[in-house]
Amino acid sequence: MTQFGVFSLFLFLHVLAAIIAFGPTFIFPIIGGMSGKEPMHGNFGLRITEVIEDRVVIPFALTMPVTGVVLIATAGFNLADRTAWWLDIGIVLYVIALVIALFLQRPLLHEMVHITSAPPPAGGPPGPPPGLLETAAKVRRNGAVLGILIFVIVLLMTTRPQF
Repeated sequence: MTQFGVFSLFLFLHVLAAIIAFGPTFIFPIIGGMSGKEPMHGNFGLRITEVIEDRVVIPFALTMPVTGVVLIATAGFNLADRTAWWLDIGIVLYVIALVIALFLQRPLLHEMVHITSAPPPAGGPPGPPPGLLETAAKVRRNGAVLGILIFVIVLLMTTRPQF
């Protein structure tokens, strides 16, 4: 396979992985909003989000460094070269997004599933379980940051701005 063929194959795999990994993340706020409007189904909404994240988003997001390294190598990008600054910034933002997703967002989602798994105590106070609203606020905040990071990364990777 020629260098161009390898590049084209890995570019296809890289873009496909990005679509599969990050596409569903833009649906999570919709699932969360519907869960908030129908609290009796909130745990199901959280569990479906958790399964999509654990089985689709994270595994495909973790393939992207591999395909990215092959793309960098076959395209001959020099990360120290000032003309590829957009790539350097995109990589740093990707690492930041991955850290937020794996070490902040994912544990918070698991915590929300746990909080909503137990039935409400008989005769207990009405309303959401203790800690749910605070945790949900953190998830929304992290989700917004992740959405912005993904947007900026896609912008950088697709436009390759040159100054």
